Amino acid sequence: MRRLLLALPFALLPLVAAQAADTHDHEHGSLGAHEHGVARLNAALDGKTLELELQSPAMNLVGFEHVASSDADKAKVAAVHAQLAQPLALFSLPATAGCTVASQELESPLFGDKAEDHDHDAEGDEHDHSEIHAHYQFTCATPAALKHLDLGNLFKTFPATQKIAVQLIGPSGQQGVEVTAKAALLTF
Repeated sequence: MRRLLLALPFALLPLVAAQAADTHDHEHGSLGAHEHGVARLNAALDGKTLELELQSPAMNLVGFEHVASSDADKAKVAAVHAQLAQPLALFSLPATAGCTVASQELESPLFGDKAEDHDHDAEGDEHDHSEIHAHYQFTCATPAALKHLDLGNLFKTFPATQKIAVQLIGPSGQQGVEVTAKAALLTF
């Protein structure tokens, strides 16, 4: 399954390229660019296994991208980490699917991980652009009941996230879509 999720970006590259061609964002023209307000979600349903991989600028989730030094910033990072550690609350999977969390990984320089994301501007100045990566694997007792994935709670929990670029592989094939708080339901 891990290989399927890793292959997902390559399988959907034509869809993403077409989506990128329609985008009017002149500041960040490359695929996978760090863009505040925009997160990325890879989703794959294979048999009874559902994998979700969320990547987001820390700004969308925490409200800043620097390493937390004040008590208030440290508390905010801890609160976001705790929220991300509850994926069933964030992703609103249908109860009839009987999905349980099999594994999860949360990574970010803000969580004390060693990898640091940096971007360099034209003058060579370095700016931190911290990302938060969350990888979840669910085991679903009745995967046929998993007809949709509701991202509404994710948008409510992290209101600075304005849209999510989704790459999805499910029983009905693959698709690349963009969801917003007003249209937060994905169909498998």
